[in-house]
Amino acid sequence: MALGLLQVNFKAGDNAVLGRFWAEALGWGASGGTPGVTRVRPEGFAFPESGAICVDVVTVPDPETATCRVHLDLATTSAAHQAELVARLKDLGATPADVGQGDVPWTVLADPEGNVFCVLEPREVYRDTGPIAAVVVDCAEPRALARFWGEALDWTPHEVTDDYAQLHSAQGVGPYLEFLRTPGVLTARNRVHLDVAPHRGDDRAAEVARLRALGATDVDLGQGDVPWTVLADPEGNVFCVLAWG
Repeated sequence: MALGLLQVNFKAGDNAVLGRFWAEALGWGASGGTPGVTRVRPEGFAFPESGAICVDVVTVPDPETATCRVHLDLATTSAAHQAELVARLKDLGATPADVGQGDVPWTVLADPEGNVFCVLEPREVYRDTGPIAAVVVDCAEPRALARFWGEALDWTPHEVTDDYAQLHSAQGVGPYLEFLRTPGVLTARNRVHLDVAPHRGDDRAAEVARLRALGATDVDLGQGDVPWTVLADPEGNVFCVLAWG
C-alpha cells in the first residue's frame, strides 16, 4: 500500500484570484468546478503517474494570517530565468518578503494573500522537478518528520541531518518534500496544508489506519461528515487523506 502527495492546499479569502495567480506562476491551467475551490494542475495531469504536486485553493471565511509552516520553492534553469520569473511574478501581484533570510541567492516573495514562497537559483538537483522544486515544511525535528512522511508516502530519503531532511518519490519524479528545522515553529493551524490520496485500487480506510499506526492523529476542525479524513502528523501539521479515482 502507498499514498501519493496529490496537492498543496491553500486557504484563501478569494480562491479565484489566488488560484489565477498560481496558475499563471506555474504555467498550469485553473479550473473551478466546485464552488469556492480553484484547482491548479498541469495539462494532462495523471495521479500519481505524472509525479506533479498540484495546488488547490479553497475560499474560507477567515483564512489564518500567521506565517505558514508550509511553502513552495520554485525551480529555475539559469540566472536569467530566475530574474525573468521574479519579474513576472511581481507583475502578477507577488511582493518581496523579508523572513530574515539575509543575503541569499534565492528570492523570497509573497503571493497576493501573503503566502511566502521562494524562487530558487538554478540547482542541478531540481533540474527535472517541473516548476515546483520542493514543498518545504518548517519543523522542530526534521529527522523524525522525514521518517514519518517517508513511510507514509514510501518516498526515499536523499539527505537527512539534524537541521534538514529531503525526500523524493521512489520513481525519482516530481518535486521534493523537504523539512527544515525552524526555531519557534508555530503550533497554530496552518493556512497551507498537504493533501494525500491512495493510489487507484488501494483501500483509503486501510491507508488511514496505517497512518495512525505511524503516529498520525485525528483532528476535528469542524469538518463534519465529509468524504476525506483530517489527520495531523507527529508535529501537529494538519493534512487530509482524500479519495481518488
